[in-house]
Amino acid sequence: MVPRIGPVLAAVAALAGCATEDRPEGEVFRPEYLGVETRLLADDLVNLLVTMGGARDLQDVVDYAECAAAQYALIRGYGFARQVRTNVVEEGGLWRGDAVYTVSPTLPKGLRTIDAEVAVEDCRAKGIQTV
Repeated sequence: MVPRIGPVLAAVAALAGCATEDRPEGEVFRPEYLGVETRLLADDLVNLLVTMGGARDLQDVVDYAECAAAQYALIRGYGFARQVRTNVVEEGGLWRGDAVYTVSPTLPKGLRTIDAEVAVEDCRAKGIQTV
């Protein structure tokens, strides 16, 4: 017979497995958000250049760029953004992201759409800086 565990213990077990799957449990994440340079390419198209130290991998840089794009959309009076592309390079421990986003007042078509208000709140909760 297989022992049964309660839903709380099952959730804890699942979360414990997630902690070590992608990133080691003992790894300390100390990000340095070193700035965002914004270049307006068109009325609804923006290029964001982000620089970061202490990233664990390229996803941390992509997240930083997304947070900057969401805040930028709000600053411009738009409610949404959509990722067009993001390129990431790492050299000597310094990570750079070169991202392009569209911004719009309505939900754009596409797969990588961002509700700017929700994203900025999520970024704040995670401690990721925005513009």
